[in-house]
Amino acid sequence: MPTAKAGDLEIYYERKGPGTDDAPRLLFISGTGSDLRVKPNVMDGPFPKHFDTLAYDQRGLGQTSKPDRPYAMADYAEDAVNLMAAIGWGSALVVGVSFGGMVAQELAIRHPHMVEGLVLCCTSPGGEGGASYPLHTLQHMTREARARRMIGISDTTRDAAWAAAHPDLYEQFVAFAAADPYAGELGHEMGQRRQLEARAAHDTWDRLKDIHCPTLICAGKTDGIALPETQEKMRGRIKNAELRFFNGGHLFMLQDREAFPAMIEFLKGR
Repeated sequence: MPTAKAGDLEIYYERKGPGTDDAPRLLFISGTGSDLRVKPNVMDGPFPKHFDTLAYDQRGLGQTSKPDRPYAMADYAEDAVNLMAAIGWGSALVVGVSFGGMVAQELAIRHPHMVEGLVLCCTSPGGEGGASYPLHTLQHMTREARARRMIGISDTTRDAAWAAAHPDLYEQFVAFAAADPYAGELGHEMGQRRQLEARAAHDTWDRLKDIHCPTLICAGKTDGIALPETQEKMRGRIKNAELRFFNGGHLFMLQDREAFPAMIEFLKGR
């Protein structure tokens, strides 16, 4: 099991690439609750075909250390820095998805020399720029109840009328979203809760002007978690940032086949 000593954590990571020495380095920062044991994931997608791709379980999640103390977004950014240093990377292209996009913002602001190019997917800056949907307010609900609540928010086209018209597909979505094969692990619930607490406090709005690397903001047209109007605000706040909307909601990367090629093209141009 590949782990790296990164600060006071043991971070589980995976690294995969096209097998060429000159492949650009890409750090992928995943979203809320992500665990690399859950397949398929980013390492099964197109990024490793083009980039030396590094992905990892964030603190409190998966096979990474789960210290029981408050987490801050700055901690997550420093974890990324420490992991890169541990494997000998001084800089990399960075893709951050959802919560990972929040971490990526902190990383690019705090350590600009380490981010060669940045893709922010379905994420938000917080503060006056707008926050993503407050997932921490749903912690009292069962996983199934949360799944049913979030389906129509994750993609606003999947409303009650859509669910009534597609009952079998709707129940498949519920089952997928509610599944948690590692729920009984020590520290699992605590780590997820700590992540949501850090997410709730995320606010880079007044510091987005400090992101100077080439930046592509990617978003779903019908995302009710990271709202389209929030993406427009971020684009106006990050100097020379590009903004692309794709068909779909919070999972537009899986819904629109043009999304990955657009990101790859942008990153290869850095």
